[in-house]
Amino acid sequence: MLRRAVLVAVPAAGLVLLSGMGAAASSDPYTKGTVGYDYSYPQCGAAAPAARFGIVGVDGGRPFNSFNSCLGAEFAAAAKTGSAGVYVNTGYDITYTDSSHTTSACASKSALVSGDAPHQAAWAVGCSEAEKDIAYATSQSVSSPTGWWLDIENANSWSTTDLTLNDYTIDGLVATFRAQTSGAIGVYSTPQQWAQLMGSGYHAAVDGEWHPTGQRTLRRAKSYCGSVGFSGAPIWLVQYVTTIDNDYAC
Repeated sequence: MLRRAVLVAVPAAGLVLLSGMGAAASSDPYTKGTVGYDYSYPQCGAAAPAARFGIVGVDGGRPFNSFNSCLGAEFAAAAKTGSAGVYVNTGYDITYTDSSHTTSACASKSALVSGDAPHQAAWAVGCSEAEKDIAYATSQSVSSPTGWWLDIENANSWSTTDLTLNDYTIDGLVATFRAQTSGAIGVYSTPQQWAQLMGSGYHAAVDGEWHPTGQRTLRRAKSYCGSVGFSGAPIWLVQYVTTIDNDYAC
């Protein structure tokens, strides 16, 4: 990832109100002290490592760009660990608000969102990213993943002039995954990138966080575990890199 995850609160910009939203997952699905891995299109065709859980990328590196053609095979391999999750690429761009990116269903739902037209459109962008990811994952026999992780990185496109547009995009993603899927919902990012892209006052309505540490050993990665992270959710996973991306359950 980094080396190439009812009522939705928006503290900085109001409330997003939608009917039919389920409650947040109540518990961490990962067993503390276990080690897993994450794979995506760069590992296409590679054997899955021995691990206690696996997380597989749905997209081809960017939202609305392409999909991981090996998702089905990689998810099936991860499922053999007993705990298989997925992550999706996220982003906001004004061009994503056009009809070639935003679905008509999400555009319609966004009319229920509290905010002006640009913020409703941003929410619809996130909703559309989620809908398209869900549809592709379903087509690749991804069934009941442990969790859906939102990969939030500055390598993808985001608003640099109004961070609340980015916040609304994440709200659209979370609300759609919450309504249409089961399992936990979390975010993958660093504190620095989160503050840069989402703003320091924004707390997403997610269940857990997954932190890339940049470390190369488990011992050093463990020090990044903590009770609460940048989004206001608990830190569930920390990533460290050897020949693959490894993930430790805090």
